[in-house]
Amino acid sequence: MTTHGRAILADRYVNKGTAFSEDERRRLGLDGLLPPVIEDLETQLQRVEVEYTSKATDLGRHVFLRALQDRNSVLFYAFLERHLAELLPIVYTPTVGLACQQWSRIYRRERGLFLSWPQRDRVEELLDNAVGGLEVDVVVVTDGERVLGLGDLGIGGMGIPVGKLALYTAGGGLDPARTLPVMLDVGTDNDALLSDPLYLGWRHQRVRGDEYDELVDAFVDALRTRFPDVMLQWEDFAQLHANRLLARHRDRICSFNDDIQGTAAVSVAAIVAGLGTAGTPVGDLRLVVVGAGSAGTGIASQAVRAMVAAGVEEHDAVRRCWLVDRDGLLHDRMEGLASFQQPFARPWEEIADWDDDGDGVVELLDVVSRVGPHALVGVTGQPGIFTEAIIRAQATQVERPIVLPLSNPTPRAEAIPADVLAWTDGAALIGTGSPFPPVEVGGRSVPIAQVNNVHVFPGVGLGVVAVKAQTVSDEMLTAAATAIGRLAAENQDGGILPPVTESRRVARHVAFAVARTAVDQGHAHSMNDDEIAARIDQVSWSPVYRAFDHHS
Repeated sequence: MTTHGRAILADRYVNKGTAFSEDERRRLGLDGLLPPVIEDLETQLQRVEVEYTSKATDLGRHVFLRALQDRNSVLFYAFLERHLAELLPIVYTPTVGLACQQWSRIYRRERGLFLSWPQRDRVEELLDNAVGGLEVDVVVVTDGERVLGLGDLGIGGMGIPVGKLALYTAGGGLDPARTLPVMLDVGTDNDALLSDPLYLGWRHQRVRGDEYDELVDAFVDALRTRFPDVMLQWEDFAQLHANRLLARHRDRICSFNDDIQGTAAVSVAAIVAGLGTAGTPVGDLRLVVVGAGSAGTGIASQAVRAMVAAGVEEHDAVRRCWLVDRDGLLHDRMEGLASFQQPFARPWEEIADWDDDGDGVVELLDVVSRVGPHALVGVTGQPGIFTEAIIRAQATQVERPIVLPLSNPTPRAEAIPADVLAWTDGAALIGTGSPFPPVEVGGRSVPIAQVNNVHVFPGVGLGVVAVKAQTVSDEMLTAAATAIGRLAAENQDGGILPPVTESRRVARHVAFAVARTAVDQGHAHSMNDDEIAARIDQVSWSPVYRAFDHHS
């Protein structure tokens, strides 16, 4: 390492601030650039907490934490790990949604890789600029078209990969210096952004079709050439692209889509744990998913795999899933169904008499009343769509209804947990996308599980990186869901998922299950259990200061 003086203080991955020792300050040219007092990490954390608690708004807290992350990685992650339950809603959803909306106005300094469509012929050069001499294990990429439930935020979507990778480290122990957030800036169709003089993205309507693929292909090619063992996570792509890009590139580069596959894995883990609490076999599951986009169909597909693993024939498992979209229950007379929706379309003859008014639309209330689902899942972004009538219709048919209003951020949730518990006399088992506090019901405190992908993707990343898996298979994600469900069954508080404070423990279990499956399937070199565990230890990172040796 040849960096010296101010260059060291500007490097977030090596900067220790006031924790540099007297010897390090002298050798590294830091004398005079820092206050004379030498502090340890504990003292620095006290100062961070004082400043953090002085912020008046969640957005102010988010901006403060981002600035800390840009300045000193160890200090940021040490603070985040100690207060993960409190800080998760600030670093990620729901506050990250507001930060993405305000991204061009709160921009501070460089982070990650920006690839704008006009620079599509320079992708390799721009990747070199972004990573320098660093190695990269995990990349999260977005084009900002479907940010949470907020829609097209253009270049503001960069806040999502940055936040997601922070959780790869805090929740999974991935080395932050070996991660890279990427923004594919293909324009925006958000007129408010295009007319905003402070907007930092390419001022152009979104490019589509072959032009869009030209940039994505160039990016994937450059990434796999430079980092053959990298894992790529697709994040917040619109339905138009999400499944298509995964299918197009899944065999070209080790990759997965967290919105589709991560959401599916953690949702099914919550459902399976809820079924266990209710004493219902997985093979008996009746599932209604509201929102038949890539996330909703992904949840249904993962539920099918869980039922098949429990001994149900695949055809029968598919028929135990009912998907409802904006035009009602999916059926085979609907026009324009996407290929990933078609397996879940019901034969019209089967449900024709469910259509009360003859308009060809079977409403959600009718579906729930007819099906009596054990689990009702919402990924619609439509607040309040789970009405009292719908929840009561579910609760009259199953003893412990599982209700998962998963849309983010909080104002987009399909139902409020306190309402669901009131409508079910406290019987519902609830998981939400954004965090909600426990609810008092009949003198007892009912935990509201956060069905957060943070239970899944950090462990998937850790497992893939540990054994250098060459793909993320469906079976690896099923193994992740199974591992989470197993841990959830150990809960003492009655929640259907482990608390986020146990993210590191969960990630390690998920990583081992994912890595073991990768090895068993031939997606990684042969290793025994002890070797896998040792590899996980080897690649795990902790936020502690490391000494600069005399050759640094």
